[in-house]
Amino acid sequence: MISVEEAFSTILGSCRTLGLEKVDILEACGRVIGEDVFAPRDIPFAANSAMDGYAVRSADIQGAHALGPVELRVIETVAAGSLPQKTVKAGQAVRIMTGAVLPRGADAVVRREDTEEKGRTVLIKVAAPGGLDIRFPGEDVRQGERVIAAGEALRPGHIGMLAALGRAFVPVYGRPRVAILSTGDELVDIETEPTPGKIVNSNSYSLAAQVSACGGVPQMSAIVRDKKEELVGAFTTARRADVILSSGGVSMGDYDFVKDVMGDIGNAMHFWQVAMRPGKPLAFGSIDGTPLFGLPGNPVSVMVSFEQFVRPYLLKMQGYTRILRPALTAVSAQEIKKGKGVKNFLRAVVEKEEGRYVARLTGEQGSGILKSMVTANAFIVLAEDVTRVTKGADVTVQILDPTSL
Repeated sequence: MISVEEAFSTILGSCRTLGLEKVDILEACGRVIGEDVFAPRDIPFAANSAMDGYAVRSADIQGAHALGPVELRVIETVAAGSLPQKTVKAGQAVRIMTGAVLPRGADAVVRREDTEEKGRTVLIKVAAPGGLDIRFPGEDVRQGERVIAAGEALRPGHIGMLAALGRAFVPVYGRPRVAILSTGDELVDIETEPTPGKIVNSNSYSLAAQVSACGGVPQMSAIVRDKKEELVGAFTTARRADVILSSGGVSMGDYDFVKDVMGDIGNAMHFWQVAMRPGKPLAFGSIDGTPLFGLPGNPVSVMVSFEQFVRPYLLKMQGYTRILRPALTAVSAQEIKKGKGVKNFLRAVVEKEEGRYVARLTGEQGSGILKSMVTANAFIVLAEDVTRVTKGADVTVQILDPTSL
């Protein structure tokens, strides 16, 4: 049995980033870009107005105020998308709309609220320094500037900038195809009423949701029965995916064949059993180079194991560098006892109270209590050597849902 840290290091050390694929920018949000993006031109390309108002020469309106406005002759109107035809000279102004190109001769824009139209003239009621409410060429982006760096996860702002630069398609790292197998003679499909001794296969669905949530493409298989030959066939087919996840069949029971099959047909069996709770019976290896995670069968164990090992692995495959859940310190709302020698991941609700974070267990912590994963927004993480946490003591919490804080 190895530590959580050893297992994590082994798993992540074997991870390889997927290749690049070119996608439409509307499909790229949230994914990691594989190349630097440079601006082919200045943005804005030309000086333009930041306001609806009047383009003027600042020298003409020095000293203007509400009780002593300066009157200027309006020589034309420039709408956004059109170009000015005239040059602003002494005593003149141009009516201009937001985004319209600044006419020659003008060096300031006075917003419409600070003016009063008077036939073919306009009364300017404020003084304006040169440069007021003008967007200058390259103010946003300079030609040749690196605007997006390779390795960045694209957010909506990136997508808007790519559009502004005229980039309709960009190369991003691929999404891993993840084969999902649930094993066990006791399992029945989701729409089957379970008879005594049978349970509905929830693991495939929770794993598929977890895979999708971190950008992977889940490929769910039929339930695999506890027969070696059936497992061999299922694993052999699943190796076409980028990653294989199986749940169940990795403990010490007479019908727990997964680790044996992994050893028989796999190229590598890196480890089996991790010093953690829940999730101790976890195997990691590969079949013809395809990584295979043999996850536990209990519904909480499989989800906790995914969070600690599979999620970071899938994120790294997609080029992400921030692959860990955020962690913070909270105050335990109750006394907690645990055995020595294993790291615990306890389901908890973390809330902010009076300027500090407080963590409360969701209730019973059995590996079959799936409701604990429904109500939890965090794990309380207790190290191997910890056996007791007093009420009010600081604990490390791993945040599953930052939006809930």
